[in-house]
Amino acid sequence: MVNYKQIGLLVIVAILILAPLIIYNGVGEDEGYFGGSDDTGGEAIEENNPDYEVWAEPLWEPPSGEIESLIFCLQAAIGAIIIGYIFGYWHGGRKARKE
Repeated sequence: MVNYKQIGLLVIVAILILAPLIIYNGVGEDEGYFGGSDDTGGEAIEENNPDYEVWAEPLWEPPSGEIESLIFCLQAAIGAIIIGYIFGYWHGGRKARKE
């Protein structure tokens, strides 16, 4: 028995995954596709107010971009673990109340 609902969902997921890869094929960091919001914000400030002076500096800067990316990924992973734990806790509590 063919479940058309699941096949439709798989097709939608495949489109959502492949569409950005096809649309931005060949566009890289030089074109600003993978640039972060910090860089974009800094460029916008420099463009709008060239006399702007930075009034705060970071306490510590990572030694390389890879380390910075690693720390960003660790933050994302820790956040995902916390969110997963909370949802699991709620789900387990709801399941325990039903039993």
